[in-house]
Amino acid sequence: MDERTLPGNLTAAGSTPVERMYFAWNDALSRNDAAGLLELYAEDAWLESPLVPHLLGIDRGYLHGRNELRRLFDLVAERKPPVRQYFRTGYLTDGKRLIWEYLRDAGKGEQMDFVEVMDLNDDGLIQRHCVYWGWFGFRVLQRNEYHRG
Repeated sequence: MDERTLPGNLTAAGSTPVERMYFAWNDALSRNDAAGLLELYAEDAWLESPLVPHLLGIDRGYLHGRNELRRLFDLVAERKPPVRQYFRTGYLTDGKRLIWEYLRDAGKGEQMDFVEVMDLNDDGLIQRHCVYWGWFGFRVLQRNEYHRG
């Protein structure tokens, strides 16, 4: 599936839980809508990312439950560096697991590179979310760009 070829109404709504999540998650993150992002996760969801210890100053790279996720999403909405863009070219799925990549080469310059892996529960909410960082995105952490004002 490629979001550049989808009709506008399908892009906004999606026709399957996986497709809806693919568009809704990216939309909430790109608008810095921390509350909207949090609503996409199950109450007892897990999230793993190098950004967790970097922003929260904790020794582990995972969070469990919406209460723990809330603080991270609030900080991401406040501190996201400008190089964090949203160019993608589609996703892979087996109907429950959703995977996509934010490419380093976004066609019009570089962006932070990630692979997003999400497992959806039976209600179509994110149960488990792992973020795998590429070298360009990792350099953003090394340069401490999430902490610069």
